[in-house]
Amino acid sequence: MPIPPLALHIPDGFLSVPVAVAGWALTVMMIGLALHRTRDRLGERQIPLMGILAAFVFAAQMINFPVAGGTSGHLLGGALVAILIGPWAASLVMTAVVGVQALLFQDGGLLALGFNIFNMGILSAFTGYALYALARRLGRGSRLAGYAGAAAGAWAGVMAAAAATSFQLAASSTAPLGVALPAMLGVHALIGIGEALITVGALVFIGQTRPDLLHERHADTSRGSGWVAVGLLIALAVAFASPLASPHPDGLERVAEDQGFIEAAQGPAYEILPDYQAPFVQNEALATILSGVIGVGVVAGLGMIMARTAARRSGQRSADSRTASKP
Repeated sequence: MPIPPLALHIPDGFLSVPVAVAGWALTVMMIGLALHRTRDRLGERQIPLMGILAAFVFAAQMINFPVAGGTSGHLLGGALVAILIGPWAASLVMTAVVGVQALLFQDGGLLALGFNIFNMGILSAFTGYALYALARRLGRGSRLAGYAGAAAGAWAGVMAAAAATSFQLAASSTAPLGVALPAMLGVHALIGIGEALITVGALVFIGQTRPDLLHERHADTSRGSGWVAVGLLIALAVAFASPLASPHPDGLERVAEDQGFIEAAQGPAYEILPDYQAPFVQNEALATILSGVIGVGVVAGLGMIMARTAARRSGQRSADSRTASKP
Protein backbone atom coordinates (compact mmCIF):
# COMPACT_ATOMS: atom_id res chain seq x y z
CA MET A 1 0.00 0.00 0.00
CA PRO A 2 1.24 3.53 -0.68
CA ILE A 3 2.62 5.62 2.13
CA PRO A 4 0.80 8.98 2.44
CA PRO A 5 2.66 12.28 2.94
CA LEU A 6 4.09 12.37 6.43
CA ALA A 7 4.28 15.97 7.66
CA LEU A 8 4.63 15.50 11.41
CA HIS A 9 2.28 12.52 11.21
CA ILE A 10 4.60 9.68 12.14
CA PRO A 11 3.86 6.50 10.14
CA ASP A 12 4.04 3.05 11.64
CA GLY A 13 7.54 1.68 11.30
CA PHE A 14 9.32 4.85 12.44
CA LEU A 15 8.73 4.14 16.14
CA SER A 16 9.58 0.96 18.00
CA VAL A 17 6.71 -0.84 19.74
CA PRO A 18 7.83 0.15 23.28
CA VAL A 19 8.14 3.82 22.29
CA ALA A 20 4.77 3.77 20.53
CA VAL A 21 3.09 2.11 23.52
CA ALA A 22 4.60 4.76 25.80
CA GLY A 23 3.11 7.38 23.49
CA TRP A 24 -0.34 5.83 23.80
CA ALA A 25 -0.06 5.68 27.60
CA LEU A 26 1.03 9.32 27.84
CA THR A 27 -1.68 10.53 25.49
CA VAL A 28 -4.50 8.57 27.14
CA MET A 29 -3.43 10.04 30.48
CA MET A 30 -3.43 13.57 29.02
CA ILE A 31 -6.85 13.11 27.41
CA GLY A 32 -8.22 11.90 30.73
CA LEU A 33 -6.77 14.97 32.44
CA ALA A 34 -8.21 17.20 29.70
CA LEU A 35 -11.69 15.78 30.26
CA HIS A 36 -11.27 16.32 34.00
CA ARG A 37 -9.91 19.89 33.68
CA THR A 38 -12.54 21.04 31.19
CA ARG A 39 -15.59 19.69 32.99
CA ASP A 40 -15.97 22.87 35.09
CA ARG A 41 -15.34 25.20 32.16
CA LEU A 42 -17.43 23.86 29.31
CA GLY A 43 -21.15 24.42 28.97
CA GLU A 44 -23.65 23.92 26.21
CA ARG A 45 -22.58 27.21 24.60
CA GLN A 46 -18.97 26.08 24.07
CA ILE A 47 -19.88 22.81 22.34
CA PRO A 48 -20.45 24.30 18.83
CA LEU A 49 -17.26 26.36 19.11
CA MET A 50 -15.13 23.28 19.72
CA GLY A 51 -16.72 21.53 16.75
CA ILE A 52 -16.09 24.51 14.46
CA LEU A 53 -12.47 24.83 15.58
CA ALA A 54 -11.90 21.12 14.96
CA ALA A 55 -13.41 21.41 11.48
CA PHE A 56 -11.31 24.48 10.59
CA VAL A 57 -8.03 22.95 11.79
CA PHE A 58 -8.74 19.75 9.89
CA ALA A 59 -9.46 21.65 6.66
CA ALA A 60 -6.46 23.95 7.11
CA GLN A 61 -4.13 21.00 7.63
CA MET A 62 -5.07 19.74 4.15
CA ILE A 63 -3.47 22.78 2.53
CA ASN A 64 0.31 22.53 2.37
CA PHE A 65 2.24 25.72 1.72
CA PRO A 66 5.69 25.70 0.08
CA VAL A 67 8.83 26.51 2.03
CA ALA A 68 12.46 26.60 0.94
CA GLY A 69 14.26 23.63 -0.53
CA GLY A 70 11.31 21.94 -2.20
CA THR A 71 9.61 21.24 1.13
CA SER A 72 6.09 22.09 2.25
CA GLY A 73 4.32 22.51 5.54
CA HIS A 74 0.86 23.06 6.89
CA LEU A 75 -0.88 24.54 9.91
CA LEU A 76 -0.81 22.47 13.08
CA GLY A 77 -3.35 24.70 14.78
CA GLY A 78 -2.70 23.70 18.39
CA ALA A 79 -1.61 27.19 19.46
CA LEU A 80 -4.52 28.88 17.68
CA VAL A 81 -7.12 26.61 19.30
CA ALA A 82 -5.49 26.90 22.73
CA ILE A 83 -5.53 30.70 22.57
CA LEU A 84 -9.25 30.65 21.84
CA ILE A 85 -10.48 27.99 24.29
CA GLY A 86 -7.56 27.13 26.55
CA PRO A 87 -4.96 24.34 26.26
CA TRP A 88 -6.97 21.58 27.93
CA ALA A 89 -10.01 22.03 25.68
CA ALA A 90 -7.64 22.45 22.73
CA SER A 91 -6.14 19.05 23.55
CA LEU A 92 -9.58 17.49 23.03
CA VAL A 93 -10.10 19.34 19.75
CA MET A 94 -6.69 18.31 18.42
CA THR A 95 -7.25 14.72 19.51
CA ALA A 96 -10.39 14.66 17.36
CA VAL A 97 -8.51 16.11 14.38
CA VAL A 98 -5.44 13.87 14.49
CA GLY A 99 -7.48 10.80 15.38
CA VAL A 100 -9.79 11.19 12.38
CA GLN A 101 -6.81 11.83 10.12
CA ALA A 102 -5.32 8.49 11.12
CA LEU A 103 -8.47 6.37 11.29
CA LEU A 104 -10.34 7.68 8.25
CA PHE A 105 -7.62 9.06 5.98
CA GLN A 106 -4.66 6.84 6.95
CA ASP A 107 -2.57 9.94 7.69
CA GLY A 108 -0.15 8.67 10.33
CA GLY A 109 0.16 5.19 11.76
CA LEU A 110 -2.24 3.59 14.21
CA LEU A 111 0.53 2.40 16.53
CA ALA A 112 2.16 5.84 16.30
CA LEU A 113 -1.15 7.65 16.87
CA GLY A 114 -0.44 8.21 20.55
CA PHE A 115 2.64 10.32 19.91
CA ASN A 116 1.07 11.95 16.85
CA ILE A 117 -1.74 13.29 19.04
CA PHE A 118 0.69 14.28 21.78
CA ASN A 119 3.23 15.98 19.51
CA MET A 120 0.96 17.83 17.11
CA GLY A 121 -2.00 18.42 19.38
CA ILE A 122 -1.22 18.46 23.07
CA LEU A 123 2.41 19.62 23.12
CA SER A 124 1.89 22.29 20.46
CA ALA A 125 -1.23 23.58 22.26
CA PHE A 126 0.42 23.93 25.67
CA THR A 127 3.63 25.42 24.23
CA GLY A 128 1.75 27.95 22.16
CA TYR A 129 -0.60 28.94 24.95
CA ALA A 130 2.22 29.34 27.49
CA LEU A 131 4.07 31.88 25.35
CA TYR A 132 0.85 33.67 24.43
CA ALA A 133 -0.17 33.97 28.09
CA LEU A 134 3.32 35.16 29.05
CA ALA A 135 3.30 37.85 26.36
CA ARG A 136 -0.17 39.02 27.42
CA ARG A 137 0.97 39.23 31.03
CA LEU A 138 4.14 41.15 30.18
CA GLY A 139 2.21 43.39 27.80
CA ARG A 140 -0.50 43.99 30.42
CA GLY A 141 -3.17 42.50 28.23
CA SER A 142 -2.55 44.61 25.13
CA ARG A 143 -3.77 43.16 21.87
CA LEU A 144 -0.40 43.82 20.17
CA ALA A 145 1.40 41.85 22.86
CA GLY A 146 -1.12 39.09 22.39
CA TYR A 147 -0.46 38.91 18.67
CA ALA A 148 3.31 38.85 19.28
CA GLY A 149 2.87 36.08 21.84
CA ALA A 150 0.62 34.15 19.47
CA ALA A 151 3.25 34.32 16.72
CA ALA A 152 6.01 33.20 19.07
CA GLY A 153 3.83 30.49 20.56
CA ALA A 154 2.74 29.13 17.18
CA TRP A 155 6.36 28.96 15.98
CA ALA A 156 7.55 27.40 19.23
CA GLY A 157 4.72 24.86 19.14
CA VAL A 158 5.91 23.59 15.77
CA MET A 159 9.48 23.44 17.01
CA ALA A 160 8.48 21.60 20.18
CA ALA A 161 6.57 19.01 18.14
CA ALA A 162 9.54 18.59 15.77
CA ALA A 163 11.98 18.21 18.66
CA ALA A 164 9.75 15.66 20.37
CA THR A 165 9.50 13.66 17.16
CA SER A 166 13.28 13.70 16.89
CA PHE A 167 13.71 12.26 20.39
CA GLN A 168 11.12 9.58 19.65
CA LEU A 169 12.90 8.60 16.44
CA ALA A 170 16.19 8.41 18.34
CA ALA A 171 14.65 6.34 21.14
CA SER A 172 13.37 3.95 18.48
CA SER A 173 16.84 3.69 16.86
CA THR A 174 15.36 4.96 13.61
CA ALA A 175 17.78 7.89 13.37
CA PRO A 176 20.50 9.15 15.74
CA LEU A 177 19.47 12.20 17.75
CA GLY A 178 22.47 14.12 16.44
CA VAL A 179 21.11 13.61 12.93
CA ALA A 180 17.36 13.80 13.48
CA LEU A 181 17.21 16.82 15.81
CA PRO A 182 19.10 19.41 13.72
CA ALA A 183 17.47 18.18 10.52
CA MET A 184 13.94 18.35 11.97
CA LEU A 185 14.48 21.70 13.66
CA GLY A 186 16.06 23.19 10.54
CA VAL A 187 13.12 22.26 8.32
CA HIS A 188 10.42 23.12 10.83
CA ALA A 189 11.93 26.49 11.74
CA LEU A 190 10.71 27.62 8.32
CA ILE A 191 7.39 25.79 8.58
CA GLY A 192 6.88 27.46 11.95
CA ILE A 193 7.01 30.88 10.30
CA GLY A 194 4.04 29.89 8.17
CA GLU A 195 2.27 28.60 11.27
CA ALA A 196 2.88 31.93 13.01
CA LEU A 197 1.58 33.99 10.08
CA ILE A 198 -1.58 31.90 9.72
CA THR A 199 -2.23 31.93 13.46
CA VAL A 200 -1.89 35.70 13.77
CA GLY A 201 -3.93 36.25 10.61
CA ALA A 202 -6.74 34.13 12.02
CA LEU A 203 -6.61 35.97 15.35
CA VAL A 204 -6.70 39.37 13.63
CA PHE A 205 -9.78 38.27 11.69
CA ILE A 206 -11.43 36.99 14.86
CA GLY A 207 -10.46 40.16 16.70
CA GLN A 208 -12.28 42.21 14.09
CA THR A 209 -15.39 40.03 13.91
CA ARG A 210 -15.74 38.28 17.30
CA PRO A 211 -13.30 39.89 19.78
CA ASP A 212 -15.05 38.16 22.69
CA LEU A 213 -13.65 34.83 21.46
CA LEU A 214 -10.14 36.05 22.26
CA HIS A 215 -11.05 35.93 25.94
CA GLU A 216 -12.02 32.36 26.69
CA ARG A 217 -13.67 33.20 30.01
CA HIS A 218 -15.90 35.86 28.47
CA ALA A 219 -16.74 34.40 25.09
CA ASP A 220 -20.37 35.06 24.22
CA THR A 221 -21.29 32.02 22.14
CA SER A 222 -25.01 32.59 22.54
CA ARG A 223 -25.57 34.90 19.57
CA GLY A 224 -27.92 32.55 17.80
CA SER A 225 -26.81 29.93 15.32
CA GLY A 226 -25.56 32.30 12.62
CA TRP A 227 -21.96 32.30 13.81
CA VAL A 228 -21.97 28.49 13.81
CA ALA A 229 -23.07 28.40 10.18
CA VAL A 230 -20.45 30.98 9.22
CA GLY A 231 -17.72 28.99 10.95
CA LEU A 232 -18.68 25.80 9.16
CA LEU A 233 -18.85 27.61 5.83
CA ILE A 234 -15.32 28.93 6.36
CA ALA A 235 -14.07 25.41 7.13
CA LEU A 236 -15.82 24.05 4.02
CA ALA A 237 -14.37 26.87 1.90
CA VAL A 238 -10.88 25.93 3.07
CA ALA A 239 -11.59 22.27 2.24
CA PHE A 240 -12.67 23.29 -1.27
CA ALA A 241 -9.27 24.99 -1.70
CA SER A 242 -7.38 21.82 -0.72
CA PRO A 243 -6.51 20.80 -4.31
CA LEU A 244 -4.29 23.90 -4.43
CA ALA A 245 -1.98 22.45 -1.77
CA SER A 246 1.74 22.25 -2.53
CA PRO A 247 2.81 18.81 -3.83
CA HIS A 248 6.25 19.04 -2.22
CA PRO A 249 7.09 16.61 0.63
CA ASP A 250 6.38 17.71 4.18
CA GLY A 251 8.93 18.26 6.91
CA LEU A 252 9.27 14.75 8.34
CA GLU A 253 9.06 13.18 4.91
CA ARG A 254 11.85 15.44 3.63
CA VAL A 255 14.06 14.61 6.62
CA ALA A 256 13.32 10.89 6.25
CA GLU A 257 14.28 11.00 2.56
CA ASP A 258 17.43 13.05 3.16
CA GLN A 259 18.59 10.94 6.12
CA GLY A 260 17.78 7.59 4.54
CA PHE A 261 15.11 6.14 6.82
CA ILE A 262 12.05 6.71 4.65
CA GLU A 263 11.99 2.99 3.79
CA ALA A 264 11.21 2.17 7.41
CA ALA A 265 7.72 3.62 6.96
CA GLN A 266 4.97 1.03 6.75
CA GLY A 267 1.83 1.41 4.67
CA PRO A 268 -1.58 1.50 6.37
CA ALA A 269 -3.22 -1.74 7.47
CA TYR A 270 -6.42 -0.70 5.69
CA GLU A 271 -7.66 2.09 3.44
CA ILE A 272 -10.85 4.14 3.57
CA LEU A 273 -9.98 7.55 2.14
CA PRO A 274 -6.20 7.21 1.75
CA ASP A 275 -4.15 10.34 1.12
CA TYR A 276 -7.39 12.38 1.29
CA GLN A 277 -8.69 10.84 -1.92
CA ALA A 278 -12.20 9.42 -2.32
CA PRO A 279 -11.43 6.23 -4.30
CA PHE A 280 -14.84 6.18 -5.98
CA VAL A 281 -14.26 9.61 -7.64
CA GLN A 282 -12.08 9.63 -10.74
CA ASN A 283 -11.24 13.34 -10.83
CA GLU A 284 -8.36 13.92 -8.40
CA ALA A 285 -9.38 17.46 -7.41
CA LEU A 286 -12.99 16.46 -6.80
CA ALA A 287 -11.85 13.40 -4.86
CA THR A 288 -9.75 15.63 -2.59
CA ILE A 289 -12.58 18.14 -2.08
CA LEU A 290 -15.08 15.40 -1.26
CA SER A 291 -12.67 13.86 1.24
CA GLY A 292 -12.21 17.27 2.82
CA VAL A 293 -15.95 17.84 3.10
CA ILE A 294 -16.42 14.42 4.68
CA GLY A 295 -13.58 15.06 7.09
CA VAL A 296 -14.93 18.48 8.09
CA GLY A 297 -18.28 16.93 8.96
CA VAL A 298 -16.82 14.00 10.87
CA VAL A 299 -14.30 16.07 12.83
CA ALA A 300 -16.86 18.77 13.68
CA GLY A 301 -19.21 16.12 15.00
CA LEU A 302 -16.51 14.38 17.00
CA GLY A 303 -15.29 17.67 18.46
CA MET A 304 -18.82 18.47 19.63
CA ILE A 305 -19.23 14.99 21.09
CA MET A 306 -16.03 15.35 23.13
CA ALA A 307 -17.12 18.80 24.30
CA ARG A 308 -20.57 17.49 25.22
CA THR A 309 -18.99 14.61 27.16
CA ALA A 310 -16.92 17.04 29.22
CA ALA A 311 -19.90 19.38 29.71
CA ARG A 312 -22.15 16.48 30.75
CA ARG A 313 -19.61 15.45 33.38
CA SER A 314 -19.66 19.00 34.70
CA GLY A 315 -23.45 19.06 34.83
CA GLN A 316 -23.60 15.67 36.51
CA ARG A 317 -21.10 16.71 39.16
CA SER A 318 -23.09 19.88 39.86
CA ALA A 319 -26.27 17.85 40.20
CA ASP A 320 -24.55 15.39 42.55
CA SER A 321 -23.29 18.29 44.66
CA ARG A 322 -26.75 19.78 44.95
CA THR A 323 -28.22 16.42 45.94
CA ALA A 324 -25.53 15.85 48.56
CA SER A 325 -26.12 19.30 50.07
CA LYS A 326 -29.82 18.67 50.69
CA PRO A 327 -30.74 17.78 54.28
